[in-house]
Amino acid sequence: MKKINGGVSAAKGFKANGVHCGIRKNKDKLDLALITCDVRCAAASVYTKNKVKGAPLTVTKQNLSDGMAQAIICNSGNANTCNADGIEKATAMCDLVQAHTKINSGDVIVASTGVIGEPLNMQPIRDGMKSLVDGLSYDGSSFAAQAIMTTDRVQKEIAYSFELDGKECRIGGIAKGSGMINPNMATLLCFMTTDVDISSEMLNVALGKVVKDTLNMVCIDGDTSTNDMLSIMSSGLAGNGKITQKGSQFNTFCKCLQKALTYLAKEIAKDGEGATKLLECKVVKAKNTKCAKSIASSVVSSSLVKAAMFASDANWGRILCAIGYTQEQFDVSKIDVDLKSAAGTVRVCENGAGVKFDEEIATKVLSQSEVCILVDCNDGNSKATAWGCDLTYDYVRINADYRT
Repeated sequence: MKKINGGVSAAKGFKANGVHCGIRKNKDKLDLALITCDVRCAAASVYTKNKVKGAPLTVTKQNLSDGMAQAIICNSGNANTCNADGIEKATAMCDLVQAHTKINSGDVIVASTGVIGEPLNMQPIRDGMKSLVDGLSYDGSSFAAQAIMTTDRVQKEIAYSFELDGKECRIGGIAKGSGMINPNMATLLCFMTTDVDISSEMLNVALGKVVKDTLNMVCIDGDTSTNDMLSIMSSGLAGNGKITQKGSQFNTFCKCLQKALTYLAKEIAKDGEGATKLLECKVVKAKNTKCAKSIASSVVSSSLVKAAMFASDANWGRILCAIGYTQEQFDVSKIDVDLKSAAGTVRVCENGAGVKFDEEIATKVLSQSEVCILVDCNDGNSKATAWGCDLTYDYVRINADYRT
């Protein structure tokens, strides 16, 4: 597996673009993205578990009922959620894709992100479609990545190449997400493409399997969004033998998908609203995977832990507290906790109790831009990793005046 350039348009057959059409007032912010494929694709999606869902998700679910798609359109600046005419406008966005590309509107994945509860003005989207489509390019991933951003500070894209049946295959994607992110898939937007020949049924299996250990293990603020989802399209143009069942080829595909989504998960956590640090909690030697995941997610979700990390304060009692209120059963007296970064490693807890450590060294460890909290349960062979960020003053500032 090799990291390559190209993002969401790295796989064979895919074009992308992003433009400013006028949904967002800032003309320097792109706000409309389009991804298309030269051929009809196998497709799959995973959606937010919030009971309040954006209209685009409803339309996308309907369009993907046959497991096929050929385009993704997404606007930023308005979520098109909790609006009486939301379904109508999400459908209209699909119709605009058909009018300008000849791709059937029923083969369009549609997404929106931004402010909830404000009517979506369709006129800017209508006005921007021609330039959006005219600018579609096999090198257009960066523009699409920018156009789906809201409070993100940096665009997020990745691509890898790998081999199946002696054929070069590619997988790539873009994502957005800085706030309203909690481990309850999928509280963000992520669009993946691949040229692997795989059935839509197995694409669904792969997505469901991999998301549990990647995007489902990210927490920024504990809020599960209304709109967001992970979608993937497969052109099948790589020329490998079609994957229709589990086996070595399917496992290789899943491994590459997991690599790409792990990268994007970490980028999202690192770019959390107001964040100054990426937090990673690694749980090892847990009695089972469920227990390991619960502990890891609990630690990175704790506002008190996140605040302590912002201050570079080795307040390890907050970590034990977060571990302790998970619903799983385990022996606290066996737990060890280490704080680790590029500046070194400090043990702060052993057998469920504090140990003496140098506060000055601990502060240096926690002052790095990436910090790992290592929890050793000493109770089995299972492990899990979750990602989050510190909680800063800027998080409150950003969300206090989000609409303005």
